[in-house]
Amino acid sequence: MVFPMVLLRLADWVLYQLLANSCYRAARKMKNYGFNLSYKSSQQTSSFPSVTKCGLVGRGSETLVCDINGVLLRTHSFFPYFMLVAFEGGSIFRAFLLLLSCPLLWVLDYELKLRVMIFISFCGLRIKDMKTTARAVLPKFYLENLNLHAYEVLASTGSKVVFTSVPRVMVEEFLKEYLSVDDVIGTELHTVGHYFTGLLSGSGLLLKHRALKEYFGERKPDVGLGSSGLLDHLLISLCKEAYVVNKEDNKSSPSSVMPREKYPKPLIFHDGRLAFLPTPLATLTMFMWLPLAILLAIFRLSVGILLPYKLAFLLGIWSGLDIRLKGSSPPKSDQSKGVLYVCTHRTLLDPVFLTTSLGKPLTAVTYSLSKMSEIIAPIKTVRLTRDRKQDGQTMHRLLSEGDLVVCPEGTTCREPYLLRFSSLFAELADEIVPVAMNTHVNMFYGTTASGLKCLDPIFFLMNPKPSYHVQILEKLPKGLTCAGGRSSCEVANYIQRQLGEALGFECTTLTRRDKYMMLAGNEGVVHDNKTKKH
Repeated sequence: MVFPMVLLRLADWVLYQLLANSCYRAARKMKNYGFNLSYKSSQQTSSFPSVTKCGLVGRGSETLVCDINGVLLRTHSFFPYFMLVAFEGGSIFRAFLLLLSCPLLWVLDYELKLRVMIFISFCGLRIKDMKTTARAVLPKFYLENLNLHAYEVLASTGSKVVFTSVPRVMVEEFLKEYLSVDDVIGTELHTVGHYFTGLLSGSGLLLKHRALKEYFGERKPDVGLGSSGLLDHLLISLCKEAYVVNKEDNKSSPSSVMPREKYPKPLIFHDGRLAFLPTPLATLTMFMWLPLAILLAIFRLSVGILLPYKLAFLLGIWSGLDIRLKGSSPPKSDQSKGVLYVCTHRTLLDPVFLTTSLGKPLTAVTYSLSKMSEIIAPIKTVRLTRDRKQDGQTMHRLLSEGDLVVCPEGTTCREPYLLRFSSLFAELADEIVPVAMNTHVNMFYGTTASGLKCLDPIFFLMNPKPSYHVQILEKLPKGLTCAGGRSSCEVANYIQRQLGEALGFECTTLTRRDKYMMLAGNEGVVHDNKTKKH
């Protein structure tokens, strides 16, 4: 009898909270749209000037304070970033639970909404996984949503302090690494051992204006940036100068969008599976698509493995794959040796799509390919050992047997950059054909640094309309090969520049090791069981 009474009391309390908050929200809306509308709106719009009115000259010695939510970021809702933590740091089940909470979040006030999102996203989450998400996943989405006007004001000042009610662990890495913020004061989360509990620390939700007073004492910051909300008005009213970022400007003004060329730091590496900002509607669309996506990926994979190249090509296009081939395979000048195709590396499927596009069998050499990927590969794959002498002998033998595909970057890169090319391939062949490969996805990335690599092809093929563009360039003239007197490094650098120009990508000197150390904290090498025993 006690248990039903407890459930009844709990249901009564939840109903009361929902109704109370709903009535409160309705009353506020009626008040806003009633007799007090003109007074309130005029006061908020005229209190502080727009951020576009802030001068940028001579502020190198000044101190600026602001928030990231609704000020530095154009999106006012922080839900998509909690969804990224739930999906990328947690699991798909945690992400689905957060999506189910959306109707509840709509009726809650700001503080309760934040507490619910924090609890669902962080309860039981490993601190290590959150750090990886903050370093490798979130910066891409923050950069894409930066407000250009707010960032220019931030960058013009000498000292920068961010006060925010969102969890500090979600924003600190990005703010310090990409925006050179000196200090981040945010909501602290409670932890037990190596896990978050989903609860706030003893200090509770951060009150920005109170935290500013505690941080600066009697001293006033020089510049304050805030949104049009009341809490931000309290924060920036404590500064010598104050400017607001209007919600209307954030949503509709193209001039507030941060172009890639103005990023404070180039975005070359990032991780995670989601290729879109997971707003509630976009996330709902993804979950509705998932059952069909899995079936579609299995169909596309089976077609590529079981059917002849031409039929697989046609059925792939019929299923929604966008495959475009430009150029053709050049004739061989030496029939006793195969042609070496040198490709840019976008996904594990690069050699497969090149083979299918050309309609002839090719052998692909790989580094650290998982056993599952080797099993399901529809073409012959040979694993290299990273021992230069041994790998050279292996590739030389394979070229004597037929045509070969190599990706000298050694790892995939999602952004429009090319990593440094290994020069080993240039020492082994005179018949070298550069191939510019590029892909585009709109839902899932088909690459990962810290996840299960065996699922990379599946995720790529789960996209509604993934595209693969294959551009075969002219065969390298003999005078530009090692046989023509060029060094292997010169040949590798020349091909990198040639492919970069064909794709419109920027060439870098970054390597595979740089990528994995940044994204996963390791060198990205998959060891065999035999290697581990030794």
